[in-house]
Amino acid sequence: MPVNALFRDDFYLSTCEAVVTAVHEDGGIELDQTCFYATSGGQPGDTGFLERTDGSKITLGQTRNGAAKDIIIHVPLEGEALPAIGEKLVLHVDWPRRYKLMRMHTACHLLSVVCPYPITGAAVGEEESRVDFDMTDTIDKDEVTAKLMALVSENHPVYLQWITDEELAANPGIVKSKNVRPPIGLGRVSLVCIGENSAIDSQPCGGTHVSETQEVGQIHIAKIEKKGKENRRFRIRFGAPDDNA
Repeated sequence: MPVNALFRDDFYLSTCEAVVTAVHEDGGIELDQTCFYATSGGQPGDTGFLERTDGSKITLGQTRNGAAKDIIIHVPLEGEALPAIGEKLVLHVDWPRRYKLMRMHTACHLLSVVCPYPITGAAVGEEESRVDFDMTDTIDKDEVTAKLMALVSENHPVYLQWITDEELAANPGIVKSKNVRPPIGLGRVSLVCIGENSAIDSQPCGGTHVSETQEVGQIHIAKIEKKGKENRRFRIRFGAPDDNA
């Protein structure tokens, strides 16, 4: 059944209460509401644990969508106990991991500003992310790193604006990705905006992000790989270039 996805309106919410609405044969758990992000758009789903009233914990190995985007399934590790339908739980997101993913996802958006080419693929990771661009130009990774860090240090605000599915359909040009569909089907679409009045960037995205670019921290382009005649893969890592030499 549809879930109240609290993370969509508060990326910093790491704990909440919830009631079990379904338990699947494979152990997947559905709740009436959740602060756990489900795998989507290149960003991994949250991990963490569900706390029961007796203090015991159900450790989660992944969070994924069900048959539709408004169904979120919390998948326990093998051998974990399962709750009963109607049971009340307290959810705890693995916050250090989530925060790294938030920082990385925002960094990927900044990279799409520095490299204004169509995006052909992306994957957000805890220590390294990749973004693939439809491009043939030769570009220096140190130059890209310098431009990225300029945007980070300028500390632009990062925030959401909401538009309807119809508004998105009427403005297809705001979609940067060639292969990944925006998060439509819920009636409203979140635009991740960077800079006052979206001066730096604005693009549809259902992922989680930090609230200002300074939170991204030190990042750099570790490598630019040629993945075909018109495809370049950029690998983003935390830290300064010398930290990963």
